[in-house]
This record gives sequence, C-alpha cells and structure tokens, in this order.
Amino acid sequence: MKALPGETYRLAFPTLPELENAAYVSNGMPFEEACTHHVKHTYNAKRAFIIASGSLIRNTDEVSKLEKALGDRYVGTWPGLAPHTPWDEVVEATEDAMAKQADCLITLGGGSLVDGAKAMLLFMANNITSIEDIRVFGKKCSARGAMGRTAAEIPVTSPSIPLICVPTTLSGGEFTWYTGGTFSDTNEKTIMAHPFCGPRLIVNDPRLTTTTPEWVWLSTGVRGIDHCVEAYCRMHTPDEDMDSQAIEGFKLIVANLLITKQERLNVEARLRCMEGVNRVTIMLKKGILPGASHGIGHQLGPLGVGHGETSCILLPSVMKWNAKVNGDKQDKLKVIMWNEPPIAKVLEKRGLEPESSDAGDALDAIFRELGMPRTLKEKGIGRDKFHALAVNSIRDPCCHYNPIPVEREEQVLEILEMCASN
Repeated sequence: MKALPGETYRLAFPTLPELENAAYVSNGMPFEEACTHHVKHTYNAKRAFIIASGSLIRNTDEVSKLEKALGDRYVGTWPGLAPHTPWDEVVEATEDAMAKQADCLITLGGGSLVDGAKAMLLFMANNITSIEDIRVFGKKCSARGAMGRTAAEIPVTSPSIPLICVPTTLSGGEFTWYTGGTFSDTNEKTIMAHPFCGPRLIVNDPRLTTTTPEWVWLSTGVRGIDHCVEAYCRMHTPDEDMDSQAIEGFKLIVANLLITKQERLNVEARLRCMEGVNRVTIMLKKGILPGASHGIGHQLGPLGVGHGETSCILLPSVMKWNAKVNGDKQDKLKVIMWNEPPIAKVLEKRGLEPESSDAGDALDAIFRELGMPRTLKEKGIGRDKFHALAVNSIRDPCCHYNPIPVEREEQVLEILEMCASN
C-alpha cells in the first residue's frame, strides 16, 4: 500500500505486529481523501456503505464530501444509530447493507456507530437478521468467551470485508474488536468479540472532531481516561508495556482534553487526545479488560446516561472502592498527576493537597474542571433503578475483571450508593 503525499500511515499497535487483522492508522490528510484512497487502492472495494452520524448528516456537509469523493464506489448511507447501539437498529442497517451488496463499511461518528458497524460485519457474514438471531449468536462469540482466542477458535464465520472508521469522539471503540449493543426490551447491553469485526483502518482527522458537541467530546475523553486508569490499576496480568502505554495515554488525554475545554478549535491538542486513546486501547489486544467502572457503565448507559458520562460518574468512586487492594498503584498514579504541571494546576485550583487527597479525589477534580456530571442524581437515575442495574452489571465480564471481582448484587449497590449524590 502506498500512502498519500502528506499522509502518515502506520500500524495502530506496532509492538504487536503479529495480531490477526492488524489495524492501521492514517492522519495528516482530509478524511474524505484518505478514505477514498484506501477504498480504491488498499482494499479495491467497489461498493462502499457509510454509517454516519445523524447530526453530521443534518448539520454539516461532511458526509456528502465523502459520498462525492467515493464517486461510483459509493452505494449508500445509513443515517445514524441511537446511543448504546440498539440491536433492532443494527439489524435494519445490516439488512440495508446486505441488500446493497456492500463490500466495505465506513463509519463517520462516535462509539455507538462504531459498535454498530463492527456488529454489522459479524451479522453480514453470518446472515443474522433478527433480534432472536442475535440472542443465540451472541453466545457463540461473547466477549468473555472470545478473550485470547483466535478467529479459528470462535464458532462463527469470520467477516471478510474491510471496515474503515473515522472517529469524531474519544470513546476508542475504533481500536478494538469488541462490539456492544442493547436489547430494547431489557436495557441489557451485550458484548461480543471477534478479531475480524475490528476495523482495518482508522482515519484520524482532528478537524472533523470540531463538529462534535463539546459535552460528547469531553465525556468520551473521560472514557479514554477511564481506559487508562483501569488498565494501569489492574491486579491481573503484569505487563510493563501495558503500564507504559496506559500512563503515556493518560498524560496525553488529560492534559490535552483540558486544553480543548478552553480552546475548542485546537486541532493539535485534539490529535494528541486521539493518539492517547490509541496508546491505551492496546489493553484489549493484550487480553486485558477494564474493571467495574466500565462494567457497571455498560449497563448504566442504556438508562439514558451518555457514552462517557458513565465514566465521569463511576470512576472516582470505583477507585476508592478498590483502594484496599490496589492502593500502591493508585498512589503511583496520584504522584504522576501531581508531577504533571497542567494537571497539578487543576488539582490545586480545586483545593486538593497531595498529602490529604487520593487518586479518586484527583480524578473527581479533573472531571469537575471539565464540567462533567458527577452523580447519578444529576442524570436522573434514582435508587429505584439500582436493583436492575446490579442484576445486569454482575453479568458483565468487566465487573468480574475488576481488582476486587464484582460478582454480587450488593457490591454493585455499594458502588452505586457512592455515586448517588454528593
């Protein structure tokens, strides 16, 4: 593959070159030019199908730029998916892509679209066209069962067509081969995985992210911070490379997210945030899951809490809840935060002192500086929802991977009480 003049084209995870379906990252060129180049010259695709954010379609000309650039290799656009990726909508989009004989999928948008497109690859390859099909199929490639397995070991047909993702948020789903969707009747989010449902190419165009609403950009940035923190503070699978990537990702995201809060159009800071997300998402390639902030958050999201806002609410409390077993790691993270001048400035502004505060306090201060919600009450989630949340959460694999395995409803309820209102 020959890169475009001015384009940077590299492996997403250069320390793991043996990965199945290894992803590449492109930046430096307008997304429509990069996508069209790779559709034609890298994948020789003839029928590219776009899954695009509804707000991008309604409020900008960005989607039409890509449609025009693709020319006769463009076959259709699916206008968005609701937050937390309802499976009924994914089924409809899958049927449309199959009817149009799509041989390449391209996403323009955030995490829900990326999750939907990854699932579409699996569904298209296995002719999954109903909710009942998904209930059965999901068990064959559940995230828990797929961890560490090769494509040949997962009892489904592997997707064969390429997926290109052009992210507009910092949720990080474009770097993984996990996909999650929600059953509308139960609000339960189901996570599936397969190496070949992951994107082959991520096109980072920070200019495009300036179209993203501020709260979405910032809250998904906190999601990236959550990835870094739960990866670094894990109690499983010692891995110095993982620790290094998590800390470097953390520094990049936190410092530059604070910049973009003040300077919305700073595309250099936006690109550095995206690079930080790339660094930490190596965790899933290494078979490392995040913990309870993600596990409970997966189930909190379908109740109306935005993707990323779940991390704003849960992570500081989960850190405090876990501190009795991973306090050493949390103390190291706290020192890192106080040693980074842009972060330390925020902590001091928020009235913290190194000796009397912990890592959870520091994260709380950062999230408040970003203007993010910090309690369930702020998002209208009352105690009447706690029991159902607990029931769904203890089935989530991330909760079982938490430093203190979350396996009982009362454990989830304890964490939720910490997040209720303060």
